[in-house]
Amino acid sequence: MPRTSTLPRVLLPFATLTLLMTGCSPVVDVEPAADAANPACAEVMVALPDEISDNELRQTDSQATAAWGEPSKLIVRCGVTPPGPTTDRCVTVNGIDWVLTEGDPAWTATTYGRDPAVEAVFDPNEVPSSTVLVSLGGAVDAVPQDNECLSVTKDQTIPEG
Repeated sequence: MPRTSTLPRVLLPFATLTLLMTGCSPVVDVEPAADAANPACAEVMVALPDEISDNELRQTDSQATAAWGEPSKLIVRCGVTPPGPTTDRCVTVNGIDWVLTEGDPAWTATTYGRDPAVEAVFDPNEVPSSTVLVSLGGAVDAVPQDNECLSVTKDQTIPEG
């Protein structure tokens, strides 16, 4: 009489539970940035917070991307093209320079003076810009800053979203 292993029967309930749990939180489809494979992006991604403004970090389907909230309230991509000199609004938050582009409804904040650059897209009515920029600062700081915003109109305050 052939002997059968009890291991598959023991592991089957755990495998089923794992599949059910991952099915409850769909993966977020995010287009990766052109330089997403840059090793500095890996350092940024592992340092991202698990929660921002009561929105939990979710799984994405591409390298060097992150999303918080369901539906997504904040999307981050590392490896975007660093912005060059610009007349767009620049803010400094905890030593990190960000170029802010206000949209309707989504805003885009892109790190300035860092290569690769990190981009955050969010609706400031859902997640305050001050919270986003402060929360991402520690992770973004993994990429050294080579330049800073120098405009005489540089905003030294955190904008309220």
